[in-house]
Amino acid sequence: MSNTEQKRILLIGGGSGIGHAIAQAALERGDQPILGARDPERTASTLPEALRDVPVVHADLADEHTIAALTESGPFDAVVSLAADTANGPVSSLERAAIHTAFDAKVAGPLLLAKHLTDSMNPGGTFVFFSGVAAFKPAPSLSVMAIVNGAVAFMAEALAVELAPVRAVAISPGIIDSGLWDFMGDDGKRDFFATTAAANPARRVGTPADIVEAVLLAIDNTFITGTTLHVDGGGRLA
Repeated sequence: MSNTEQKRILLIGGGSGIGHAIAQAALERGDQPILGARDPERTASTLPEALRDVPVVHADLADEHTIAALTESGPFDAVVSLAADTANGPVSSLERAAIHTAFDAKVAGPLLLAKHLTDSMNPGGTFVFFSGVAAFKPAPSLSVMAIVNGAVAFMAEALAVELAPVRAVAISPGIIDSGLWDFMGDDGKRDFFATTAAANPARRVGTPADIVEAVLLAIDNTFITGTTLHVDGGGRLA
């Protein structure tokens, strides 16, 4: 769907590579992105030149006071939560604090966004939450990631019913070349991507543009709610 009027889009955790890409795409089509970050000054100082005029507000998903204060930046047409914290490792080695941190970032925090910001949403508005392919294709040592991302998918369904007509949509990325895998080094990343591409039906890994298009679809199409958009090249099926 074409974007016919400016939309105000709050991006929580928008200091990431994907967050930058969404904000840039929003600007290019005439929308007004607002970035929410735990450390607004640091986030503002690391923004690329094209995003230097984008406002950055305080938003810590583990601190309900900062979430409630976001109403001062409204109203919004979309609230997109990209925040994530991991608690990877074998179940036998998991620490309670890390588990709670992972749930705060992707489940408890986004629920509080819905609690405080639903009344600040414009007609047709939507909450966009980030799930992930691990929920639909669990792997050893990624149990917390799978459980948290699964909870996000169910949260979108539950909130779509409770908050209607405000919408709720989950995005479930697969393996995306967003910089997250750069720690592997050039050779390691190339081999990992090649193996991933060979195994999934799309025969490639994802790009930030793939995620941006899905997020904008969730924002623009007011007949999409209570569902998970799988942007994984079919990786969950491989």
